[in-house]
Amino acid sequence: MNPFLATVLTLAAAVGWLRIMDFAAHQGWIESRLSRKIIHIGTGPIFVLCWLLFPGEWYDRYLAALVPAMITVQFALIGLGIIKDEASVKAMSRTGDPRDILRGPLYYGIMFVVLTIAFWKDNPIGMTALMMMCGGDGVADVIGRRIQSPKLAWSREKSVAGMLSVFLGGVLLSLFILGVYAALSVFPGPFPGYFLPVFVIGLVSMAVESLPHKDIDNVTMTLAAVLVGWLMF
Repeated sequence: MNPFLATVLTLAAAVGWLRIMDFAAHQGWIESRLSRKIIHIGTGPIFVLCWLLFPGEWYDRYLAALVPAMITVQFALIGLGIIKDEASVKAMSRTGDPRDILRGPLYYGIMFVVLTIAFWKDNPIGMTALMMMCGGDGVADVIGRRIQSPKLAWSREKSVAGMLSVFLGGVLLSLFILGVYAALSVFPGPFPGYFLPVFVIGLVSMAVESLPHKDIDNVTMTLAAVLVGWLMF
């Protein structure tokens, strides 16, 4: 496919997903916190699967990175109050304050830009780290708030169920994406050879996410996954 057409389709898929969730939250069909996490979980797989549309030009990664870069700039402008977008604020903020978007969602977008350029589809490290961020951190909040379990001794705002969900969500989403890439021969097989690296990355990601930091886990957990990925892949 023409790389510029691939960029347009990737942008359409990403923005379409965001707008569907924004609309659902704005209409009150789902609570804003849940819509925020659904966006968090679903954006990554959609974006990384769209990489398969690109034909293999040297500049493909930069065109693809434009998609999260443009969306991240939009997040920043909404968070700063320069752009008024009540649907986005309701879908992505914790409290209804636009400035909430300047923390977690902004860091989330920056990680996508950096890892797309740094690793692209030539290397499983970047996409695995992104899936840990999307599936791990996203699923943890959804499940952790719905399953009663003991709080972590070193991080009282987080629970055992949430911590285990980081591992489960991140590993399953990573294996799904790597499985697609292996099936299409983008990555060499056999596919079971990816299990151990992904499990180890998942364990480290779970440990880092469980620490008592706030709003920066999109950065800390993702960078930890990258470092372990360098050792395991």
